[in-house]
Amino acid sequence: MVIKEDLSIMDKLTILSDAAKYDVSCSSSGVERGNNGKGIGNSKACGICHSFSADGRCISLLKILLTNECIYNCRYCINRSSNDVVRATFSPEEICELTMQFYRRNYIEGLFLSSGIIISPDETMKRMLETVILLRKKYNFGGYIHMKAIPGASDDIIKFAGWFVDRMSINLELPTNAALKELAPSKSRESILHPMNMIKNNIHMNRYEVGMKHTNNYLSDVYNMYNTFSDDTSNEMLDTMFNDGLAANNRLNINNRLNTGNTELSAGHRYKRYVPAGQSSQMIIGATKETDYQLVTIAQNLYDKYDLKRVFYSAFVNVNMDESLPLQEDGKGVPLLREHRLYQADWLMRFYGFKSYDLLSEDNPNFNAFLDPKCDWAIRHLDIFPVEINTAPYALLLKVPGIGVKSARRIINARRMSILDFTSLKKAGVVLKRAVYFITCNGRMMYNIRIDQDYITNALIDNDKKKIYDIEHKDCYKQLSLFDCNVISE
Repeated sequence: MVIKEDLSIMDKLTILSDAAKYDVSCSSSGVERGNNGKGIGNSKACGICHSFSADGRCISLLKILLTNECIYNCRYCINRSSNDVVRATFSPEEICELTMQFYRRNYIEGLFLSSGIIISPDETMKRMLETVILLRKKYNFGGYIHMKAIPGASDDIIKFAGWFVDRMSINLELPTNAALKELAPSKSRESILHPMNMIKNNIHMNRYEVGMKHTNNYLSDVYNMYNTFSDDTSNEMLDTMFNDGLAANNRLNINNRLNTGNTELSAGHRYKRYVPAGQSSQMIIGATKETDYQLVTIAQNLYDKYDLKRVFYSAFVNVNMDESLPLQEDGKGVPLLREHRLYQADWLMRFYGFKSYDLLSEDNPNFNAFLDPKCDWAIRHLDIFPVEINTAPYALLLKVPGIGVKSARRIINARRMSILDFTSLKKAGVVLKRAVYFITCNGRMMYNIRIDQDYITNALIDNDKKKIYDIEHKDCYKQLSLFDCNVISE
């Protein structure tokens, strides 16, 4: 381990933004682009990633680690304790300063904060919590904040952090407990799922309390945190939160409220939302031998039991060249197509009404390399096709390849006014090169098509060959550095 002293903020940013690139809970990195002297604004590559807000906007986030020091030795992780890499640690004030400077320059709209485990999970979580509290209260930062919760940290600290961030996430890391024991023995499934369940329960409780106009747990949480933070600075920092319209300005008022049971808020007080953007998680795929069926079943359970907003999949990259893990000489063997198929299936489960058992089974445990999951499902269920566009219910329209959520809604609205034909479908955004094999308009198909598995499979594979080639048959896969100017300029 190489720990450098007296690093500048930009030196730390270089190290810690690069160390954060393997966490895919936000999308890809940004680019560095200078102003041409005529326009306004610049683009900065250092740690900028892209995510999507609830209303569909693409937003830029500063994606960094608090520290890349770590007491754990997970065999797949570039920051594991046994690796001889340069280590750096931000102070909470430095992260706040970076975030505010980037925000004022319009580089970013928010912060994505993760961390290695420094000293202990509790210590790491306290530093991250102090960072977001400073941002919200000292710097009055109202932008988006996504923070990682650290498995093994105190329930009180994780619970309290939820009042100051928009989204929290806890990485599942590996799909099974056996895989965790083999590759990340310091972690356990219980230490990951317990805080995930606690965050879910707090989100639901907060929604109920806000909807019923009862007080939320904010007062009690602030009061309890005084027992968690022992230093005077932290207590002073927590004192500032009593001025936000949800609590009194000092401990005495809180004590009085809690002791007397008078927790009702007066008229005009706003109600604080707990983790309003929900929680997410991430799984590494390809490091162990789970099937796609196991992976989508786990994802389905996470959505159903823990009310996750999103499960992210990260194609395994053997950054440590560990011989006990799948070797990837010259960058080959990274399961990018498999990651792509899992994301397609995940979209179907979240927006199209599919369940994991609809897409795969124990007899058919892996996705088709040549057909996307929706087309593959449709070909295996030709008994329900072709679908009549002018009469089919919304749920059935979503099952048709080439018809998305928006185009299905447009079809439902448009057919109230007139009978639809194939020209109307094209205007509605339907991808006819896929849909023509599965639909009729006014009782007629677009072409003379045989409803036959082999015939439709061959036709769809011809349409998809280029996409498969682009995803799977690249000469080399390389994990880009955020400061790799040569790659960016090409």
